[in-house]
Amino acid sequence: MAGRRPTPRQGARRETPRAARGHERLVRWYRVVPVALLALTLLLVGVVAANPTGLGRALHPVRHAEAIEASCERHGVDPLLACAVIKCESDWDEDAHSAAGAVGLMQLMPQTSESLSALGVVDAGRWDPEDLTDPEVNIEYGVACLGYLQGQLSSTDEVVAAYNAGIGTVQGWLAEGGSIPEDVEYAETRAYLENVRRAYEGYRQSYPNGITGD
Repeated sequence: MAGRRPTPRQGARRETPRAARGHERLVRWYRVVPVALLALTLLLVGVVAANPTGLGRALHPVRHAEAIEASCERHGVDPLLACAVIKCESDWDEDAHSAAGAVGLMQLMPQTSESLSALGVVDAGRWDPEDLTDPEVNIEYGVACLGYLQGQLSSTDEVVAAYNAGIGTVQGWLAEGGSIPEDVEYAETRAYLENVRRAYEGYRQSYPNGITGD
């Protein structure tokens, strides 16, 4: 019939002005977000480039630096290794306790501190082996343990493996002709070795002048 308006086809909808404005805002949002993310990324890259050790130190903190340095000097241990062990053992939680009974920053077993004291490795009159919740006492016995293991074993990997699995276990693997880390039989100890290596590298890069330096 002449003059009759054509009807819209089935299912088609005419976009209202309000919907059109909403669509435009959505399009603008999707255009702005990637640009904003790129700008933020470039800003973060610039901050890290300007202060490369800043982020590293945030990820690899150090507490009780003077106590660590002093204990490491007494027992001939690399302070960065001590920090890496603390990072992996307790993540610097002074109140950490394990289900097995390990205590403090370096997750020492009370039997270990008693043994080190009995061997004369640590002066029990100055550092009470029963006071492992004290951070400085815990550090002294933990570092002393690393130093003792260094005297019994021949590589840092062997020392770190023994700190986790026990010196008798590691010496048993070596006596069978094995090597560390290739022949470590415990999955936990293999993972621990890798974690300590990674943490050590992080501390080495973050503290080029030592843990008490600038």
